[in-house]
Amino acid sequence: MDGYPSVTGGDSTQQQERHYYLLSELQTLVKDLPSSFQQRLSYNTLSDLALALIDGTVYEIVQGLLDIQHLTEKNLYNQRQKLHCEHQALKQDLARKHKDALQSCKSHNLVLLKANQQAELEALEVRVREEQKMMDKKIVAEMDQKVIDQQNTLEKAGVPGFYVTTNPQELTMQMNLLELILKLQQKESQSGLL
Repeated sequence: MDGYPSVTGGDSTQQQERHYYLLSELQTLVKDLPSSFQQRLSYNTLSDLALALIDGTVYEIVQGLLDIQHLTEKNLYNQRQKLHCEHQALKQDLARKHKDALQSCKSHNLVLLKANQQAELEALEVRVREEQKMMDKKIVAEMDQKVIDQQNTLEKAGVPGFYVTTNPQELTMQMNLLELILKLQQKESQSGLL
């Protein structure tokens, strides 16, 4: 990375200074986390995380993953909105059709017509609920896959604490680690270190 030519070039003194700086910053940032997570982040874990952050590559990876996640979320939201609009249009069309039918209906067929219309409306509502449920399941599955992809990428990049898991406590720990990385990245970019 451009900001650290001598660090990646092998100057161990600068690399060590940068490691201590990052470790110190991480130790400060950890204090903002809930105490249950502070206890799980040992000195060694923070030291390993600081080592992983030395050349700035992990910042770029995390930013890329964040961008992909935001695009995915936006796309899924737009898909759900499109489905919602389609459902609204179907409901409006049905209401218009029912209104027209009621206006042209003979009085002796009114009870039968209303019963048929109620059945049509209920069938549409069932269809809408099922399609929304399927869309929501698709969204959850896609976001779960995105989490797995992120865990894989960060594990392969050598970021401590990252591996594929669905354990809620481990996921929360990983989210806290990401928060630390993002806060440290923000602090460094504001101070001109990145």
